[in-house]
Amino acid sequence: MSRSHIAALAALLCSALAFSTCSAQTKQNLIATSRDEESVRKFLQSRDDDRTTQYLAAFRDLNGDGIPEAIVYLIGKKWCGSGGCNLLVFQKSGASWKLITKMTITNPPIRMIGAKTNGWHNLGVWVQGGGIQPGYEAELRFNGKSYPKNPSVPPARRPATGLSGEVLIGSIKNPKPLW
Repeated sequence: MSRSHIAALAALLCSALAFSTCSAQTKQNLIATSRDEESVRKFLQSRDDDRTTQYLAAFRDLNGDGIPEAIVYLIGKKWCGSGGCNLLVFQKSGASWKLITKMTITNPPIRMIGAKTNGWHNLGVWVQGGGIQPGYEAELRFNGKSYPKNPSVPPARRPATGLSGEVLIGSIKNPKPLW
Protein backbone atom coordinates (compact mmCIF):
# COMPACT_ATOMS: atom_id res chain seq x y z
CA MET A 1 0.00 0.00 0.00
CA SER A 2 1.42 3.38 -0.98
CA ARG A 3 2.03 6.21 1.40
CA SER A 4 -0.80 8.26 -0.23
CA HIS A 5 -3.25 5.34 0.20
CA ILE A 6 -2.30 5.03 3.88
CA ALA A 7 -2.78 8.80 4.38
CA ALA A 8 -6.18 8.68 2.64
CA LEU A 9 -7.24 5.68 4.76
CA ALA A 10 -6.10 7.43 7.94
CA ALA A 11 -8.04 10.57 6.98
CA LEU A 12 -11.15 8.49 6.27
CA LEU A 13 -10.83 6.69 9.61
CA CYS A 14 -10.39 10.00 11.47
CA SER A 15 -13.48 11.41 9.73
CA ALA A 16 -15.53 8.35 10.70
CA LEU A 17 -14.38 8.59 14.31
CA ALA A 18 -15.13 12.32 14.44
CA PHE A 19 -18.61 11.71 12.99
CA SER A 20 -19.44 8.93 15.47
CA THR A 21 -18.20 11.05 18.38
CA CYS A 22 -20.21 14.03 17.17
CA SER A 23 -23.27 11.82 16.60
CA ALA A 24 -22.95 10.30 20.09
CA GLN A 25 -22.65 13.74 21.67
CA THR A 26 -25.76 14.92 19.81
CA LYS A 27 -27.75 11.90 20.99
CA GLN A 28 -26.62 12.52 24.57
CA ASN A 29 -27.77 16.14 24.37
CA LEU A 30 -31.24 15.09 23.23
CA ILE A 31 -31.79 12.82 26.22
CA ALA A 32 -32.38 14.55 29.52
CA THR A 33 -30.49 13.30 32.51
CA SER A 34 -32.07 12.38 35.82
CA ARG A 35 -30.34 15.54 37.05
CA ASP A 36 -32.45 17.55 34.56
CA GLU A 37 -35.66 15.98 35.81
CA GLU A 38 -34.64 16.57 39.41
CA SER A 39 -33.88 20.24 38.68
CA VAL A 40 -37.32 20.64 37.03
CA ARG A 41 -38.95 19.02 40.06
CA LYS A 42 -37.11 21.38 42.43
CA PHE A 43 -38.08 24.36 40.24
CA LEU A 44 -41.75 23.30 40.43
CA GLN A 45 -41.56 22.70 44.19
CA SER A 46 -40.53 26.34 44.60
CA ARG A 47 -43.86 27.30 42.99
CA ASP A 48 -46.22 24.73 44.55
CA ASP A 49 -46.22 23.61 48.18
CA ASP A 50 -49.22 21.27 47.81
CA ARG A 51 -47.92 17.86 48.87
CA THR A 52 -50.55 16.09 46.72
CA THR A 53 -49.44 17.58 43.37
CA GLN A 54 -48.15 15.10 40.81
CA TYR A 55 -46.53 15.51 37.42
CA LEU A 56 -45.51 13.81 34.21
CA ALA A 57 -42.48 15.09 32.31
CA ALA A 58 -40.95 14.53 28.91
CA PHE A 59 -37.72 16.00 27.60
CA ARG A 60 -37.33 16.68 23.88
CA ASP A 61 -35.44 19.18 21.79
CA LEU A 62 -38.33 21.31 20.54
CA ASN A 63 -36.23 24.11 19.02
CA GLY A 64 -33.39 22.19 17.38
CA ASP A 65 -30.57 23.58 19.53
CA GLY A 66 -29.47 20.13 20.75
CA ILE A 67 -30.68 20.78 24.32
CA PRO A 68 -33.95 19.16 25.40
CA GLU A 69 -36.80 21.33 26.63
CA ALA A 70 -38.99 20.06 29.49
CA ILE A 71 -42.67 19.43 28.77
CA VAL A 72 -44.44 19.03 32.12
CA TYR A 73 -48.05 18.04 32.77
CA LEU A 74 -49.11 19.03 36.30
CA ILE A 75 -51.88 17.23 38.19
CA GLY A 76 -53.27 18.82 41.34
CA LYS A 77 -55.79 21.22 42.87
CA LYS A 78 -53.84 24.28 41.76
CA TRP A 79 -53.27 23.00 38.23
CA CYS A 80 -56.47 21.25 37.07
CA GLY A 81 -60.09 22.10 36.39
CA SER A 82 -63.07 20.57 34.59
CA GLY A 83 -61.38 21.07 31.19
CA GLY A 84 -58.03 19.49 32.06
CA CYS A 85 -54.74 20.39 33.66
CA ASN A 86 -51.86 22.78 32.99
CA LEU A 87 -49.04 21.95 30.63
CA LEU A 88 -45.75 23.81 31.09
CA VAL A 89 -42.93 24.10 28.59
CA PHE A 90 -39.51 25.00 29.99
CA GLN A 91 -36.24 25.83 28.26
CA LYS A 92 -32.93 25.07 29.96
CA SER A 93 -31.30 28.26 31.24
CA GLY A 94 -27.92 27.54 32.79
CA ALA A 95 -28.51 25.33 35.82
CA SER A 96 -32.20 26.25 35.99
CA TRP A 97 -35.24 26.51 33.72
CA LYS A 98 -37.05 29.36 31.96
CA LEU A 99 -40.83 29.08 31.57
CA ILE A 100 -41.73 29.37 27.88
CA THR A 101 -45.47 28.64 28.16
CA LYS A 102 -48.07 27.83 30.81
CA MET A 103 -51.01 26.29 28.97
CA THR A 104 -54.41 25.67 30.57
CA ILE A 105 -57.07 22.99 29.96
CA THR A 106 -54.90 20.34 28.33
CA ASN A 107 -55.30 16.57 28.38
CA PRO A 108 -53.07 13.77 27.15
CA PRO A 109 -52.00 12.69 24.71
CA ILE A 110 -49.46 15.49 24.46
CA ARG A 111 -47.57 15.19 21.18
CA MET A 112 -44.58 16.77 19.48
CA ILE A 113 -45.70 17.34 15.90
CA GLY A 114 -43.24 16.90 13.02
CA ALA A 115 -44.02 20.37 11.61
CA LYS A 116 -42.25 23.44 13.02
CA THR A 117 -43.23 27.09 13.36
CA ASN A 118 -40.61 29.78 14.06
CA GLY A 119 -38.01 27.02 14.55
CA TRP A 120 -39.95 25.11 17.24
CA HIS A 121 -41.91 21.89 16.84
CA ASN A 122 -45.66 22.35 16.96
CA LEU A 123 -47.39 20.61 19.87
CA GLY A 124 -50.62 18.65 19.88
CA VAL A 125 -52.82 18.43 22.99
CA TRP A 126 -56.22 16.85 23.56
CA VAL A 127 -59.00 19.31 24.41
CA GLN A 128 -62.16 17.96 26.06
CA GLY A 129 -64.33 18.59 29.09
CA GLY A 130 -65.41 21.84 30.69
CA GLY A 131 -68.21 22.07 28.11
CA ILE A 132 -66.10 20.97 25.12
CA GLN A 133 -67.69 17.86 23.63
CA PRO A 134 -66.63 15.94 21.65
CA GLY A 135 -62.93 16.26 22.24
CA TYR A 136 -60.35 17.04 19.58
CA GLU A 137 -56.62 17.48 19.16
CA ALA A 138 -55.50 21.11 19.07
CA GLU A 139 -52.35 22.08 17.22
CA LEU A 140 -50.24 24.69 18.99
CA ARG A 141 -47.69 26.71 17.04
CA PHE A 142 -44.80 28.63 18.53
CA ASN A 143 -45.14 32.39 17.85
CA GLY A 144 -41.49 33.24 18.40
CA LYS A 145 -41.85 33.66 22.19
CA SER A 146 -44.37 31.05 23.40
CA TYR A 147 -47.07 28.57 22.52
CA PRO A 148 -50.77 29.55 22.88
CA LYS A 149 -51.88 29.62 26.52
CA ASN A 150 -55.35 28.17 25.82
CA PRO A 151 -55.67 25.34 23.29
CA SER A 152 -59.44 25.83 22.87
CA VAL A 153 -59.26 29.29 21.24
CA PRO A 154 -57.21 30.87 18.42
CA PRO A 155 -54.35 30.98 17.67
CA ALA A 156 -54.57 27.28 18.63
CA ARG A 157 -56.32 25.41 15.85
CA ARG A 158 -58.00 22.17 14.96
CA PRO A 159 -55.93 20.55 12.21
CA ALA A 160 -57.85 19.51 9.10
CA THR A 161 -56.19 16.10 9.02
CA GLY A 162 -54.29 13.85 11.38
CA LEU A 163 -50.83 15.13 12.19
CA SER A 164 -47.78 12.93 12.42
CA GLY A 165 -45.76 13.24 15.57
CA GLU A 166 -44.36 11.62 18.67
CA VAL A 167 -46.41 11.05 21.82
CA LEU A 168 -44.57 12.69 24.72
CA ILE A 169 -47.16 12.13 27.45
CA GLY A 170 -49.64 9.41 26.55
CA SER A 171 -51.86 9.24 29.61
CA ILE A 172 -52.04 10.29 33.23
CA LYS A 173 -51.15 6.79 34.43
CA ASN A 174 -48.21 6.60 36.80
CA PRO A 175 -47.59 10.27 37.56
CA LYS A 176 -44.71 11.11 39.87
CA PRO A 177 -45.22 12.93 43.15
CA LEU A 178 -43.92 16.49 43.08
CA TRP A 179 -42.86 16.14 46.71
